[in-house]
Amino acid sequence: MEDMITTIFVLCDELLKALNIKEDPQVKMNNAEVMTVGLVAAYFFVGHHERSCQFMVEHNYLKNLLSKSRFNLRLHNIGEPIWMLLFQVIAQTFKELNPGQECQEYILDSFPVPVCDNIRIDRCKIYKQEEYRGYIASKKRYFYGLRVHMLVNKSGNPIEFYHAPGSYNDVKVLQSFCFDLPSNSLVYGDKAYNDYQLEDLLKESAKIKLKPLRKKNSKRKESPCFEYIQQVTRKQVETCFSRITNLFPKSIHAVTSKGFELKIILFIIAFCIQFL
Repeated sequence: MEDMITTIFVLCDELLKALNIKEDPQVKMNNAEVMTVGLVAAYFFVGHHERSCQFMVEHNYLKNLLSKSRFNLRLHNIGEPIWMLLFQVIAQTFKELNPGQECQEYILDSFPVPVCDNIRIDRCKIYKQEEYRGYIASKKRYFYGLRVHMLVNKSGNPIEFYHAPGSYNDVKVLQSFCFDLPSNSLVYGDKAYNDYQLEDLLKESAKIKLKPLRKKNSKRKESPCFEYIQQVTRKQVETCFSRITNLFPKSIHAVTSKGFELKIILFIIAFCIQFL
């Protein structure tokens, strides 16, 4: 636990120094400490920031403790771009350590993050639009919230991710991915990510092969042998999603949509840091 907390703080502190972000010298907690408390809460305390703050003070990781409202304000003021930059720094390490010399393999898939049960949708104040009602095909049920689309390497380490409303078309989200991968990389995906135009573009411009599972009426069917390899390799991403969602509480507590999305990002980053 001590090593994990130290690693989190060093990563946050070095990132902020590299960005040359200055803050008031009179603050009780600097930004690196605020970020550390948020990530420690995500990894050890199912996202409970108050428990994380108290633990950090009691074990002499922090000297001062902010009020609950003041801490939440400071955490939100850090901004999503900085959190995503921290994730990208970690993801770059995973890409460099990804097994495979000539052809590195990656897997693309998504998992739902409900904001509430279906029966409580009418009372939900975080999201109100119908676009957040998505469908889980494997469970044959609807959910209300976000869907996280994630690219992982063959070891199950996250490389890139985006969150979108639950009903958003997977191909539409797929087009938002940067695919900043080495040449000759092979990306597996499920049937929802079939986009011939993007496949051709990636192959021509970046020499990246996007190979999702094909639908029955597909014009680009793969051999049975390759389909078997796809199915076996994709199991790694399911393990990754299971381990990430194990960090979640039964219900993610948030007052605003921004807070809900921030907590999801913190859970993912905290999950990644344990592998460094």
